[in-house]
Amino acid sequence: MADGGDNIFVYMGGEHEVPHDVRRVIIDRSVKIIPKKAFYRRQQLVSVKMHEGIEIIGRWAFSRCTSLRQLKLPGVKEVRYMAFYDCGALADVEFGDKLETIGSNAFFRCHIKSIKTPSVRTIEERAFGSCTQLTDVELPGIERICREAFISCPALRRIAIPLRDDIFHLLEDYHYHRYTHFDYCRNLTTVDVVGEIDKIISSLLLDSWRDQVNQEINRINQVLPSTYADEKAGEIQQWIRSVLRRMAHFRNEHRVLLKEATTLLELALWKAKLDEKEDCSIEGRAKKAKIDTAGARINRRITSGANIVIRNVLPFLQLDE
Repeated sequence: MADGGDNIFVYMGGEHEVPHDVRRVIIDRSVKIIPKKAFYRRQQLVSVKMHEGIEIIGRWAFSRCTSLRQLKLPGVKEVRYMAFYDCGALADVEFGDKLETIGSNAFFRCHIKSIKTPSVRTIEERAFGSCTQLTDVELPGIERICREAFISCPALRRIAIPLRDDIFHLLEDYHYHRYTHFDYCRNLTTVDVVGEIDKIISSLLLDSWRDQVNQEINRINQVLPSTYADEKAGEIQQWIRSVLRRMAHFRNEHRVLLKEATTLLELALWKAKLDEKEDCSIEGRAKKAKIDTAGARINRRITSGANIVIRNVLPFLQLDE
């Protein structure tokens, strides 16, 4: 259904034919999935208004809509293969907070300038390949970035990702494969860590531990500018593993020190209580020696206050997993 005055087309889904000269589209509330090739090669299409109920953008759904300029995907969970392939004018995309998967070649050769999507878990092959205007990427929830995902993005300078192992899907012989994740992204020089990393670092017990972790985190931005583009993904993945190993080491060290401190505290409180009420007579000490030591220790702990400290205070001193 179209409004001839402004060429607004209300898309009803299914087999509903879309006019080739359509310029503006509103997706009807009944539509949950935009099917394969629904708007393929509608080269005069400028805008599409989507609602929160749309969950999937199908294969080639808007491929080669060369006049499409901006897009909002408020409820979309999955953008499939080549959905917005070769949409050369598409520069502004709001991904929403429901999107989980971006399929291969989904935004290949678009003019997107920045990507910020909190919910995306997987980005497949060449999803943002040849996005020559792309400069900045933030992926706080990412779990997997497939090969060539950002190939030929020469303006890309920064990515922000969590410290999660195996984000980059690398083959064992990736050095001998023709392309990797950031081939021809020579200007990628900055990796920022997103998540609760500051909270984790501040929870480390010693200043020297915090300094070492911060130094290791900052190291990637010192080595990345001189790293070849086809080796950047591998370098980033090795760096993530190095940071995680170092943090795991300090967590273990923290547990050892905490255990020692717990023992010393318990003994100190126990001894203080014993000293306060100890029967000084030889006969009294002889009788007490016959008492079950484990039971006595528990009783003394309760009356001395160590039981309260260990149960209620020490958990606050432990590092989060």
